Amino acid sequence: MGIIDGLLNKIRPKGTPAESSDDYYEYCPHCYATLSLQKGYDPSLKYWVCKGCGEMLINPDIESDIVWICDECGAVMNEQEGFSEETPEWKCTECGFVNKIDPSEIYLTEDEFQAEARSPYRGLSDEDILELSLYQEQEYIGGKENVILVKHRETGELFIKKLLTIYNKSIYAYLMDHPISNMPRVIKMYESSNCLVVIEEYIKGKTVEAILESGLISEKKAVHITGEVCRILDDLHNLSTPIIHRDVKPSNIIIDDNENVYLLDMNVAKWFDPDKADDTRYMGTQYYAAPEQVGYGLSASSAKSDIYAVGMLLNVMITGKFPKEEKAAGAVWNVIERCISLDAENRYTAKELIAELKKLKDRKSAEEAYR
Repeated sequence: MGIIDGLLNKIRPKGTPAESSDDYYEYCPHCYATLSLQKGYDPSLKYWVCKGCGEMLINPDIESDIVWICDECGAVMNEQEGFSEETPEWKCTECGFVNKIDPSEIYLTEDEFQAEARSPYRGLSDEDILELSLYQEQEYIGGKENVILVKHRETGELFIKKLLTIYNKSIYAYLMDHPISNMPRVIKMYESSNCLVVIEEYIKGKTVEAILESGLISEKKAVHITGEVCRILDDLHNLSTPIIHRDVKPSNIIIDDNENVYLLDMNVAKWFDPDKADDTRYMGTQYYAAPEQVGYGLSASSAKSDIYAVGMLLNVMITGKFPKEEKAAGAVWNVIERCISLDAENRYTAKELIAELKKLKDRKSAEEAYR
């Protein structure tokens, strides 16, 4: 909460009256920007955030060299009437949040303060942090700093640790207690002040995105993968309160070493509410997200929104492109076209799509046998 920072780097010595400010320039000790030229700056100010580097600076003419920041809104509490460092806690006059004035929470620099403020583990109990320390970080997955391969220090087992800032905690809690077949099991979760930390099962394999980097996927295999994804979605969509995945795409589907298909990433998933006419937040990935999912439909996102994404996925696996660029050829296009209908009511359910895909597979097998 409290920050001790560098003093203003001034030509005038401490104690020189502010009225003589026309005779000198002041510089930020961090980035050496000229403070005197920054809009709104005045040498009589007690505190100033440098517009060059964003660092909090303390005027050397004030008695305290500690800035006390509100943990809720970031206001400088030193400037609030009646504030004292001697009080054990202070109610911020800007936002009403009660802050503890704890000398153990003093940071030597703004960088230290910001690092702690952004820490994914901020606010966790000592017990939770001790549990998390058992998971030793190995590497980032897909270059994402919030998706990390970890190794349990005692068992040697591999897991995935995710640091989520967008999530529905109740969905992860449900999946931890009620695992869905062919989705990574949620092992543990911890909610900090900044994010949800999720430990989940590690699935070894290749994403469809990675497979596509090596070349297109045959229609037969693409239809099979799509059917397996639909089986997972059918389970999610037929819960007593359906879960809508909202982010079906190549990077969220993984094929393990035994050719089993898994659906990943539930961070933008939502519970289906039939009474809602629109989504509170528009979420999803461009081109895979259905019109209603991004605010252009006549209703909120639903199970049919996931089917739209599945149709896009099937076309991309076969052609490497979205339908507006290139349509899959033959009977499979008729199935894709219905999946991506602008009217959600015209799309298949997951169960209906499974049946249509089976017909395509049977027809393909019959054609191959005839040849």
